[in-house]
Amino acid sequence: MEGISITKLLVIAVLIVLLFGTSKLRTLGADLGAALKGFKKTVGDDTPPVQNTADSSAAGQQNVEKKDV
Repeated sequence: MEGISITKLLVIAVLIVLLFGTSKLRTLGADLGAALKGFKKTVGDDTPPVQNTADSSAAGQQNVEKKDV
């Protein structure tokens, strides 16, 4: 079996352009680029979320105390 040649890739590219049109492909490319940029920004964010367990446990205890009263 032979692999995909350059001519086959060109025929597939021409068919895709004919089916979708250049304007739709351009907007699709822009949307995909924005999505990848947002994904990379989210994955690259190294700052961990701030969690203060002492405050949350104290607030939970206050809610329990108010319910008991």
